Amino acid sequence: MTDKADDIAALLSPTVASMGLELLGIEYLPAPGGATVRLYIDVPQADSETRSVGIEDCEAVSREVSAQLDVEDPITGNYTLEVSSPGLDRPLFGAAQFARFVGESAKVTLKLPQDGRRRLQGKILRVDGDTIVFDVDGAEFATSASNIDKAKLVPDWVALGLAPAQDKSGRDARPGKQKQPTAKKSAAKKNPTNKTAADGSLDAE
Repeated sequence: MTDKADDIAALLSPTVASMGLELLGIEYLPAPGGATVRLYIDVPQADSETRSVGIEDCEAVSREVSAQLDVEDPITGNYTLEVSSPGLDRPLFGAAQFARFVGESAKVTLKLPQDGRRRLQGKILRVDGDTIVFDVDGAEFATSASNIDKAKLVPDWVALGLAPAQDKSGRDARPGKQKQPTAKKSAAKKNPTNKTAADGSLDAE
């Protein structure tokens, strides 16, 4: 998060917590016509097995936060407030959230280039204090959480059943499909939405 986003998050976090929810983080996106303030909320981790964020939660938080922002007035000029659940490709804010998802893959944009790169994608191996260690193309890549501009999980679409499994040659690896190339090709045509949805989520910044 930016410094401005950090300040707004610190201001609004107690309000969201008082509603039985957790403020994961904030994106503050300034623009000539007015900034966008995007809040990501979730249920506390202890409650995640029994409930999830619904549209009514987002609407309730939007009302409370909007009123607080009107009073506190931390944002100069016009802005648009958005409140969202994290989704499958959830954004990650801070070392603690990376630690929660050790073993999963993330897509990261750095504030300052490191080892010649500003973007990376890899498995979260471990979190040591403020340092997050990724497996990027078989090599460890460590960076400070404070140097991460944006980060989000990369869902395993195959495990979620939203994309077909593939072997090394790119063929459908699901049981019973390997010996039926014609059927496999037809099945791929019948499910274009699954592939498109996965690609769209992975490429979005």
